[in-house]
Amino acid sequence: MNTVKIRNVVLGEGVPKICVPIVGKTKEDILAAANSFKGVAHDVVEWRVDWFDGVFEFDKVEDVLKDLRVALGDTPLLFTFRTSNEGGEKSIEKDAYATLNKKAAATGLVDLVDVEVFTGDDIVKDIVAEAHKNNVKVVASNHDFDKTPDKDDIVSRLRKMQELGADVPKIAVMPTCRKDVVTLLSATQEMADNYADRPIITMSMAGTGLVSRLCGEAFGSALTFGAVGKASAPGQMNASDLSTILNLIHGSM
Repeated sequence: MNTVKIRNVVLGEGVPKICVPIVGKTKEDILAAANSFKGVAHDVVEWRVDWFDGVFEFDKVEDVLKDLRVALGDTPLLFTFRTSNEGGEKSIEKDAYATLNKKAAATGLVDLVDVEVFTGDDIVKDIVAEAHKNNVKVVASNHDFDKTPDKDDIVSRLRKMQELGADVPKIAVMPTCRKDVVTLLSATQEMADNYADRPIITMSMAGTGLVSRLCGEAFGSALTFGAVGKASAPGQMNASDLSTILNLIHGSM
């Protein structure tokens, strides 16, 4: 499997990397969150821009990005508008979604953009092409907050993301029982061993799925999400505790 390098972070080798989310509604909240990460173990920061009150005015988005980039220093920044269809805070028209992501990539202030794979193949390809033109990587994603699809379906979704040109396919699913967590891990292993030529990210959400956020190195998931303050999804644990556990597992493998 090939690795993906974003600034000084390499996805797809060694200990799974930790991404911490920012979910503030105002510029002040967002920058305060970024500053709170100092001294906390993390590798990537995700700005969940769907939480931002000014998200539909791009000059305000860019204004935040400029200060956020300074606050984060050399830490890679993932720009994410999570739509209400996939558990996000706001709905958005597809054209506006594409424009937002392409404009963010063009600023030179973000390192990755998140693109929901079921937005439509042509839109996804367009965003991927524009992002790559600006040397920005793409995380293609899918989130199912209702259930865990069967193993073949999970693998199929991840393969579709890869085929559409995403640098990092990502899927998060909701378990209804412990067996669902096994299904997600089995799909991760199959994708990583048989199909993936780049890093993938998988997780089973909520408390039931917590183990999937810890054992990525064993099954093939390259990054996991931890919280500093407010979590952005069910099942995220404290980033510092997460780092300790990931490194303990790594040292025993």
